Amino acid sequence: MKKFLPLLLVILAACGTQPRQAAEESIETASKFDSQIHQAFVNNLASLCGQTFLGEQVYRSHHGASWADKKLVMHVTVCEEDKVFIPFHLDDDHSRTWMFVAEDGKLRFKHQHLHEDGTPEEGSMYGGYADDRGTAFVQYFPADEYTGQVIEGGAGNVWIVSLAEDLSSYSYRLDRDGEKRLEIRFDLTQPVSE
Repeated sequence: MKKFLPLLLVILAACGTQPRQAAEESIETASKFDSQIHQAFVNNLASLCGQTFLGEQVYRSHHGASWADKKLVMHVTVCEEDKVFIPFHLDDDHSRTWMFVAEDGKLRFKHQHLHEDGTPEEGSMYGGYADDRGTAFVQYFPADEYTGQVIEGGAGNVWIVSLAEDLSSYSYRLDRDGEKRLEIRFDLTQPVSE
């Protein structure tokens, strides 16, 4: 055994470095995001793919109409390494989709609003790019310049989208100028069929 030990060490050393290099290269080439944290967040969202969940309003300020009496439903439909789309329904209003996409290596959150005929509503696609405060489970999206142009006072918006670390809940929150405006939460432990 002693005379084979040097050969065994050479083989093990070679095996130990090549797969690691290949794995690192594949991570770098596979990710569409400059930040591994942004990729991890999108991967966590994508793990919900094909499922539908019910939610509820947790908080609504006096600045907007309450959604407390509405049926809130999210469907995780498009799940790719560089994007996740989540149509969000309020009762029979199916006009909204939350879009998490890679743009120029950054994570962008957009709100798509469509008319019943599929054409975009005025001001559709508002949102912002994730800043550097996030983790694999929560991301902060300050409003971009476009949002400030299409939503009155919208330049002060920050959307906070979070997943519980055990993936038991999904939360969508809107703050404006440091004040909480809206929060809705979805129970991910009980997918529903719709």
